This record gives sequence, C-alpha cells and structure tokens, in this order.
Amino acid sequence: MPRIVVFDVNETLLDLRALDPHFERVFGDSGVRAQWFGQVLQSALVVTMTDRYVDFARVGRSALEMMAARRGVVLKDEDFQAILGGMRRLPPHPEVPDSLMRLKHAGIRLAALTNSPPAMAEAQLTSAGLIEYFDDVLSVDTVKKFKPAQEVYRTAAQTLGVDTPDMLMVAAHDWDIAGAMTAGCRGAFIARPGMVLNPLYPAPDIVGSDLVGVVGEILASQS
Repeated sequence: MPRIVVFDVNETLLDLRALDPHFERVFGDSGVRAQWFGQVLQSALVVTMTDRYVDFARVGRSALEMMAARRGVVLKDEDFQAILGGMRRLPPHPEVPDSLMRLKHAGIRLAALTNSPPAMAEAQLTSAGLIEYFDDVLSVDTVKKFKPAQEVYRTAAQTLGVDTPDMLMVAAHDWDIAGAMTAGCRGAFIARPGMVLNPLYPAPDIVGSDLVGVVGEILASQS
C-alpha cells in the first residue's frame, strides 16, 4: 500500500474534450485539439531536454501558434483566451470525484503533480470541484523541468516527506508513469480512450480502464 497517491491532472483527472467546440470554431476541426496537446507535450519534452524551461502556459500558447501556422489560420486574442483560458475551467472525467472521495474516505493521502504552473493548477482543481480532495498540489515549476524528468518525481517525494517507493503516480500518460517508475516510484496507468502503454517502458503496477478500476486495485491492496 503506498503512503501517498499522486495524480497527474490534465487528461488524467480533467477532460480536455471540453475544448473541442473552440477548436471546431477556430480551425473547423475539433480533432486539432488532440494534435495541439500532442504538440504541447512534445514541446515540453524538448525544452526540458535542452534546459530552456518556460512555464506550461507559454508552451501551450506556442503550440497553438504552431497549429495556426500549419493550417493558415490567423488567431485572434479571443481565440487564445477561449482555448488557453479554457484550460483553467476543464471539467473532471465523470468518475473522478467519487473515486477520489473513496480514497479520502479510506484515509489515503492524495497529492497532485502537474506540468501546469502553481496558480493554474490551483485554478483548475478548484474550478473542477476537486481541490478539497488533495492534501498537496505540486507543480514542476519548482524544479524547472517538465515530467517525465526524474528530478520532478524525486523532488515531489522529498516535498511530501516520503521515499519514492512509497509514492504511487497515477496518470493517463504512459510516459508520465515511466518517468515516475524510473525515479523509483510505483505507477498506475489509466487507459482512457486512445491511451495505450508503450512496451518499451516499465510495466505499471496497476492498469485500469478508468479511475474506478485503478482505485479499486489501490483499495484492494489495503486488505
């Protein structure tokens, strides 16, 4: 049983599909949202590997500018506000509130660990009605590196006062789990639609199709 369960936020807890109407309006194709967020993650990895850290909001804006350049779209200020501001108001996936409540009622300490800067992370979890479940909300901004850099998870464990083997990282991204496990943590993967595991990465300790399944396995480990 882990001493603390740590959650990724974007896509793991919060549903980015809420941005689809904005991408449909701006680009004429809601599918650009997934391409945009893929570019966000790629850019975050590159700035980490090249020691050129900027916060996640700037990464998101630059990725949006790249999408516009590729498609010959001229973005207006209101387009940036609708999409980037919309990141602060994402709803949770339907099963998330009850699943977090089950963990809290079981006496398990919960934390969030996100690429988003601190103010944005607090705003996201507050808007989604999830902030009350978390004892700690941590950002990579402290380390100036994005996940899956191992320093992120080790620093999180130190901040939380636990050893890395006592920390279970829960995410819908296999690379996030791989980074955590390489740093010595345990990992739980939520296989949301379209999310699959890379066979090159360490196998997670827990795999579930949604947070209900993952939480069930966490609680079963208590018995």
